[in-house]
Amino acid sequence: MKILKTICLFLLIPSLSGQVWAGSNRELVIMSHDSFNVSEGIVAKFETANNVKLRFLKAGDAGAALNQAILTKNNPMADVFFGVDNTFMSRGLDAGIFEPYASPMLGNIDDALKLDPEFRLIPVDFGDVCLNYDKKWFSSHDIPPPTDMADLIKPVYKGLTVVENPATSSPGLAFLLATIGRFGDPGYLDFWKELKANDVLVTNGWEDAYWGQFSAASEGKRPIVVSYASSPPAEVHFAKTPISEPPTAAVVENKSAFRQIEFIGILKGTKKRPLAEKLIDFMLDRPFQEDIPLQMFVFPANRTAVLPEVFKKHAKISVAPVSVDPERISANRDKWIQSWTELVLR
Repeated sequence: MKILKTICLFLLIPSLSGQVWAGSNRELVIMSHDSFNVSEGIVAKFETANNVKLRFLKAGDAGAALNQAILTKNNPMADVFFGVDNTFMSRGLDAGIFEPYASPMLGNIDDALKLDPEFRLIPVDFGDVCLNYDKKWFSSHDIPPPTDMADLIKPVYKGLTVVENPATSSPGLAFLLATIGRFGDPGYLDFWKELKANDVLVTNGWEDAYWGQFSAASEGKRPIVVSYASSPPAEVHFAKTPISEPPTAAVVENKSAFRQIEFIGILKGTKKRPLAEKLIDFMLDRPFQEDIPLQMFVFPANRTAVLPEVFKKHAKISVAPVSVDPERISANRDKWIQSWTELVLR
């Protein structure tokens, strides 16, 4: 139903209908999830240098956007797709919708982020999904904050945690995978059984969890939330009144974080392969990479990119994040989510 609504929406937008499917020689279409963002000046730089117009086609969350690209693979709606992450990577590769491209810029990308040896999907950014906590709440209640996801099942943290549903939320799925990578299968279900008994709250998405239930960001009562390691610098950057320290902290130690990696790929069937290659090279180069942190609050994949000061001061990167093989995720994702749903929500 959601996919049908998305298709209808595209057809109702005059600026896109007709042009998206056929396109023009001076237009390059980038399909992405809704959270993709880039500065206008960076877009203009590429457009001017290549005498082309970039058109951005946002198609829902990462899973919905990828499904849309797969459904239309015989008549692709775009030239390039951005936003497949390592939780959906195998689905995209198995569908055969991407063309390989070994960009010359890959030399500046950390090898740990290169999960597809054929480079059908090329890493652009990454971020750690982890627990965030309200520093003031724990200080005022004289309770030590959690330092490990395993802490959440302790009686002292009863009723303090809010998480997102992995069936409807990207960070929710990433945190579920963190528990699977940490405790194994079926060990993760034992953890979630105890977490449920400790009165964990589940919301459908990050926005409701963070802005609706998290005590540091709303009138919510929960001082622990599943969010990102880059959420503390975002709190500083967007503070209405300037602050020097974030009101929150991230838990990235003790294998308590899952690293999400976002990729870009050239869609099979594009008639603008040379331009698509230039766009990927551009997105891996420093100007675009240095724009990423304050646009999407994730880390650039290019190790030569300079981070903004607010990231240098307040962002954390896990030195030992939990990892789960993308093929294992693809083979077991639905089963894991179903088992979690039956245990936690029923």
